[in-house]
Amino acid sequence: MEDCIFCKIIKGDIPSFKVYEDDRVFAFEDINPISRGHTLVIPKAHAQDLWEIPEEDLAAVHKASKKIIAAIKKALNPSGVACLQLNGRGANQVVMHYHLHLIPRSGDEPELPVSSWELSQGDMEAIKETAAKIAAAIA
Repeated sequence: MEDCIFCKIIKGDIPSFKVYEDDRVFAFEDINPISRGHTLVIPKAHAQDLWEIPEEDLAAVHKASKKIIAAIKKALNPSGVACLQLNGRGANQVVMHYHLHLIPRSGDEPELPVSSWELSQGDMEAIKETAAKIAAAIA
């Protein structure tokens, strides 16, 4: 896609700090990192989000992320890595090209708001109904 910043990065029109590349995947450091080593893993073929990405590209992104997260562990020795993927503007997806954030974490960093929430018992009947609706809609 011509106006997609990630597509421009893949083509080399915009510089990046490449971490990994194969036939289907490109991974690079986020220039607005949440923490040191914050890496973005993207498919080379443009797909807006999880609804749009072909299964083969999705699998390739996640296979590559396993290699990259192992390298992050070896290079930076974090106590954990948050794997974050947002879909659609309602979930605060800013760049409309599927991407997976690998965010190294250590014990002295503040919690990520998306990874920390207060547990509150839900309405079991409503949860059951929602699960049934989603299950029935699976193709």
